[in-house]
Amino acid sequence: MPPMRVLAPAKINLHLRVGPRREDGFHSLLSWYVTVGLFDTLTFETASAGSVTSLTCDLPGLPCDERNLVMRVAAALAAEAASATPQQIVLSKKIPTGAGLGGGSADAARALVALNQIWHAGRSAGELSALAARFGSDLSFFFHAPSAICRGRGEIVEPIARPSASWVMLVLPRVQMPTPTVYRRFDAMGLGRVSDITDAPDWLAWSKLSSEELLPRLVNDLEPPAFEIEPDLGELRSGLERQLKRPVRMSGSGSSLFTLYDNEAAAIEATGRVGRVLSVKAMAVELGPKLADDIG
Repeated sequence: MPPMRVLAPAKINLHLRVGPRREDGFHSLLSWYVTVGLFDTLTFETASAGSVTSLTCDLPGLPCDERNLVMRVAAALAAEAASATPQQIVLSKKIPTGAGLGGGSADAARALVALNQIWHAGRSAGELSALAARFGSDLSFFFHAPSAICRGRGEIVEPIARPSASWVMLVLPRVQMPTPTVYRRFDAMGLGRVSDITDAPDWLAWSKLSSEELLPRLVNDLEPPAFEIEPDLGELRSGLERQLKRPVRMSGSGSSLFTLYDNEAAAIEATGRVGRVLSVKAMAVELGPKLADDIG
């Protein structure tokens, strides 16, 4: 069997409301997830012998053993599959870690989709989503991408239309934001109300809005704790808003920032301006892109 090449897209949280801390230690969410055109690449090739899966990665320091979500979900599917031929997986990382872009979750979810096909496991998207949810809150979304509303810890997924605003400028500061730290600060600040996650907007109406109409409506409840932990990140967001004359949001628990545009040309122009004036890494990427890989 020839090698299989699979793309794992990053995601942004266009809108993220966070409820109070639950008795189980988690927080219930109400969030609009959308994939973006920034990809990790996984290559699968049948190995002659050895363990069911092995993983190598081009990012120094990234664990490639059972600490990596790809290895954990692969082991779980192998235990259920009738025939699991040994696979060598090579991971090429482009999605930065600690940026709120869901790279690790995307890698694991797309690995499950690929291995389900390679091993002829016959699992539906819903079954793969349920399996993946045992390993992390963000994984389930990627089985229903490119655009969905996620509730609970993120495992309750309702696919919806892509936004009308089709391009995003991503800003990638050189800082990692540990998610547990941000949530601890969120709790310490007394943030989170039940009404924040129960009073949902009209998602269908929102999806039809232009970027300038949609951006002022978007919220990320994790921005206050993240900016308190890293004041420079909050200052960068403010500087971007002054330069671009439009709202800028943070994705997930940070540190990535983004704003929306209605077309590619406007996103590219803004990205170039931000790079020149603020000397920060930025890129223009498509919102909700199609995945041109061997899965299709």
